[in-house]
Amino acid sequence: MKVLVTGAAGFIGFHTADALARRGDVVVGLDNLSEYYDVALKRARLALLEPHDAFRFVKLDLADRDGMARLFAAEDFDRVIHLGAQPGVRYGLENPFAYVDSNLHGTMTVLEGCRHGGVEHLVFASTSSVYGANTKLPFSTHDNVDHPLSLYAATKKSNELMAHAYASLFGLPVTGLRFFTVYGPFGRPDMALFRFTKRILAGEPIDVFNFGRHRRDFTYIDDIVDAVLRVVDRVPEPDAGWSGDAPDPGASAAPYRLYNIGNQQPVELIEFIETLEQCLGRKADKRLLPRQPGDLEETWADVESLAADFDFRPGTSLEEGVRRFVDWYVDFYDVEL
Repeated sequence: MKVLVTGAAGFIGFHTADALARRGDVVVGLDNLSEYYDVALKRARLALLEPHDAFRFVKLDLADRDGMARLFAAEDFDRVIHLGAQPGVRYGLENPFAYVDSNLHGTMTVLEGCRHGGVEHLVFASTSSVYGANTKLPFSTHDNVDHPLSLYAATKKSNELMAHAYASLFGLPVTGLRFFTVYGPFGRPDMALFRFTKRILAGEPIDVFNFGRHRRDFTYIDDIVDAVLRVVDRVPEPDAGWSGDAPDPGASAAPYRLYNIGNQQPVELIEFIETLEQCLGRKADKRLLPRQPGDLEETWADVESLAADFDFRPGTSLEEGVRRFVDWYVDFYDVEL
């Protein structure tokens, strides 16, 4: 297949584009190389993708309407995996318009491109953050998510609604994937594992919010990519049993589906830090701080729909995943343990 991967220089986008190219798909990777975090890390990811004969990089901003329209008109994409976005919860307090430009305007250009380009299937990234104020656990795609706690979550919920509208209006097959706290090699520097590792190795204290009582469903990158590839290969069809009298948010009478991608094993932040300390062979100097605005108390993925439809459950243990990240980090940054 010929696949467009947006956010290809990003964490999940890089790993996804690499897996697609390795299995023989033709991949066009799009990214604007934003300076939200270290661009050198993004270029290092691209340097590993560019040797693939099946990979080609396009530097373009998702919000560039004319540029995106030209890209879709010039290419004949079979599938699109839309992973490009402005990530992060706390950054929304500083620069809210970045989320509107990238996540709302950017997703609209992708939807329009897919609609007019005759794309067979659009898979797009959502997030566990959409569950917001929900307290019923585990989080299920069959429950409503109408109370986001961050602008990031609100834009991602909006993406789900926008995608459903295009599935309903134009018959565009779309699948949304709610990722749960993804980590692993080449991860994002603004995420906890990366920040903690860097500071612990530098002998600096780490900020532990909510006094370490947060619980997160940490999901290893290889499990995420495995799920994305399984999903992109199967085009969703309308659910004949769907009813507007009792609407299921995870399905539709249109060709639309939502799935959680999570490890199904929530871990307290303090336990997560202890696992990292064991892998590093060093203790962290912890500054215990109150909960931050927009943070969820706990995330826990219900993946029963994913298991039923794709016979797959993420399963990489936290110990194994953190060890792989640490091994990558010390090698990439040439650090001595």
